[in-house]
Amino acid sequence: MSERTPLLHYRLSTSVNEQSGEHQPCLPREAVEQSPAFSRRKSAHHSRPKKLSTFFGVVIPTLLSMFSVVVFLRIGFVVGQCGLYQAIAMFLVAYFIISMTVLSVCAISTNGALDAGGAYYMISRALGPEFGGSLGVMFFLANVCSSALYILGLVEAIVATFGPAGSLQVLPAGYWWSLLYATGILLLCLLVCLVGAEIYAKASFIIFLVVMLVLATIFISFFAVRPRTILLPAAPPILNGTGPQPPTMANFTGFKLNTLLGNLDADYAVDYTTGTMMSFATVFAVMFNGCTGIMAGSNMSGDLKNPSYSIPRGTITAVIFTFIIYNLLSLMVACSCDRILLQRDYSFLRDINVWNPLVTVGVYSSTMSAAMSNLIGASRILYALARDDLFGTVLSPAKKTSGNGNPWVSVLLSWFLVQLVLFTGKLNTIASIVTIFFLLVYAAVDLACLALEWASAPNFRPTFRYFTWHTCVLGIVGCAVMMFLINSIYASASIAFMLLLLLLIHYLSPTSSWGYISQALIFHQVRKYLLMLDVRKDHVKFWRPQVLLMVSNPRSSVGLITFINDIKKSGLYVLGHVQLGDLGKRAYGDVVFSRIKNPFPFHFHYSPRVAEYLPLIYFSSGGMRPNTLVLGFYDDCTPKDKLTDPALADATVPTQDPEDERPPYHFPALRVSIDGKEEGNGENGKVMGPQEYVAVIADAMKMMKNVALARYFHQFDRASTISSSPGKGALYVDVWPVNLLRPDSSSYVDTCSLFLLQLACVLNMVRAWRHARLRLFLCVEEGRSLRGSEGKLGQLLKELRIKANVYTVPWDQQVAFPSNATRLSDEYLSAVNRLILEQAHPPPAVRFLYLPRPPADTRRYTAYLRQLELLTKDLGPTLLIHGVTPVLTTDL
Repeated sequence: MSERTPLLHYRLSTSVNEQSGEHQPCLPREAVEQSPAFSRRKSAHHSRPKKLSTFFGVVIPTLLSMFSVVVFLRIGFVVGQCGLYQAIAMFLVAYFIISMTVLSVCAISTNGALDAGGAYYMISRALGPEFGGSLGVMFFLANVCSSALYILGLVEAIVATFGPAGSLQVLPAGYWWSLLYATGILLLCLLVCLVGAEIYAKASFIIFLVVMLVLATIFISFFAVRPRTILLPAAPPILNGTGPQPPTMANFTGFKLNTLLGNLDADYAVDYTTGTMMSFATVFAVMFNGCTGIMAGSNMSGDLKNPSYSIPRGTITAVIFTFIIYNLLSLMVACSCDRILLQRDYSFLRDINVWNPLVTVGVYSSTMSAAMSNLIGASRILYALARDDLFGTVLSPAKKTSGNGNPWVSVLLSWFLVQLVLFTGKLNTIASIVTIFFLLVYAAVDLACLALEWASAPNFRPTFRYFTWHTCVLGIVGCAVMMFLINSIYASASIAFMLLLLLLIHYLSPTSSWGYISQALIFHQVRKYLLMLDVRKDHVKFWRPQVLLMVSNPRSSVGLITFINDIKKSGLYVLGHVQLGDLGKRAYGDVVFSRIKNPFPFHFHYSPRVAEYLPLIYFSSGGMRPNTLVLGFYDDCTPKDKLTDPALADATVPTQDPEDERPPYHFPALRVSIDGKEEGNGENGKVMGPQEYVAVIADAMKMMKNVALARYFHQFDRASTISSSPGKGALYVDVWPVNLLRPDSSSYVDTCSLFLLQLACVLNMVRAWRHARLRLFLCVEEGRSLRGSEGKLGQLLKELRIKANVYTVPWDQQVAFPSNATRLSDEYLSAVNRLILEQAHPPPAVRFLYLPRPPADTRRYTAYLRQLELLTKDLGPTLLIHGVTPVLTTDL
């Protein structure tokens, strides 16, 4: 994340508004600069001055890490065992694998500001905290163990020269002496790293000059030194003293064609230092260790002046240079040295050098530099892990830095762990797993780049363009093959360890503002499948509710929101809220209802009229568009703020990025006027009048949307309703599938009636409502066959696979009131209301009533709304439902 992000947001928003003629920044500059996140970033920016250039910060560390001791002690081993052909093939394969990863590193590092942590920073910001944290820990441990490996290798080289068996014999040998030497070397590395990256860069530069000087003398020696015979190191004795004894002498022939021809093909033999038979896989594993230093420059990303510029150029330069040196050395060795010399003396470059001690100095210098590089790299990774708070307070001390920005606590912790590893004395058993850790991190970098490329996010536009998703896949496959080629058991164990760390970090649930690539990939796939979703192929068999719930204020609508969540049946659920006004008073933030699986965020819209907003939602999502509109009822009930109730306090949680400078969005409090009604902009303190409210209902039906009006759901509490009915059958849902505003109509099989039955059945399928009983009330007049009507309805329910109890309700007294289709008397409506209440024994949790269409004459909208109000008076939680599309079928 760029440290200039807050100012960048301010300037962009200001410039856009200036173009429109208004100067209205998204946030006042003073507010931005006084925010805690800005202060943290600003202080971090000033406390960590970035000093290193491309050459000192990337090229030199990467070159020295990739050379290490391989260039001096393993070139002859590789050519002697594999021959020149296979040696060059090995270098081509190895460098092809690491080059794919280098391309991914270059792409990610040029896609934005890069901070401390190198590969960990790239992976975590692309793949999220779980992957980033787990692989960051593995990368940290790999650097710690590599530092110990190089130090122990240096100790062995020193003892071999100055120990009892060496040429000078001035140092004692033994486990404790070797531990003492290793501790002293590690303390020297610690002192350099504690001073800071600048002194490390200077020390590395001096070592780089020494190594380059040694390499120059090696190349000169091939031409300047005359052919000679070289005494070979003592080999392990042959068992039982039988068989041919190993040779004791070998020749440096100078450039000869016969020597080259003898070194072209492979000739695998026993390694004289370990006594094991070599093969292509074992030699390749040893050689590949010299290619795993490509991240040394990236690890210094927090200390570079311009990481996005330096990392790609420096890393590619180092990789190309080492590739050329390795292949030139292989060719010269194959042309001038006997096969026996290459197989039996890994330090032959010292014996043929113009001045023998120079090669020893080169080995010491390169190994010392590699140890320092891994130590300082480990400290930077640990510092980045601590700063991201992925492990809570465990790593908090590692965040501390010195005045010049050096994370000295991380350096000390890394030094302590390296010292612990040194106590093992011999690290041959974990050398392979360290390389596998590096390969796993490289594969993760390729995966991060691949995910960013596949997500097709507009903000992924790296300035380095020499990569494709093919190079990322090749890098992943190459690293995976190498892991299992080196050691399949260690590779499997490393992957298991990574997954264990991933689960641990996921359990800790760290909060981050990095963004999750999984969300981008999911969006990419969802978009593809949405385009494949053809509404013309919809079938009634697969219908499900896709609900748009409009609420005036979520604070007073918690009960309705939770109930509609039960009735959606795994369908689309969009919560909508229209704020009357203009965009100049726009609020920030999203709101997540924590108890609801809502695939779409809470939808805010600013509009001068509510009716203008709804068509935007109806047709905004293709095949995922809502098919059912749910509105609160238009009445004078005083709203109650459910979010102030402690029992419901966690029903909604405003999500807010801890580093986001924008003010969090909070739902406005319920404003109550003197007469107890909620204040608003419209008639009677509401945001719209009854005429507009009924017009919204009529428009929705014209657009073939099912409509439900919810009344008295401020009295509904899902938790208490479900918990108060623990026994089977103690919970009731009443369904009245007849148009009670049309006494002359008693059809129970029209589209609207069947829609009521379907919604009641859907509610009954929800786990919490599974033991609720459906009560279906059949209104009949005297003179009609009660048994016949009940039988027909029962047969229909059986065919529709709906389990419900049917109750016949005579309503002769109600229909006797003078009424007609165009005007219903208040006496009739009150009588029907009393009839519904009389059937509520025991009272239901919710009622479903038939909602008739609004009248065609808009002048009767107010009378229509009054009829609905009288009909549902004091009924408790009630849904007035009108269905316009067939939703039930008896077909398979």
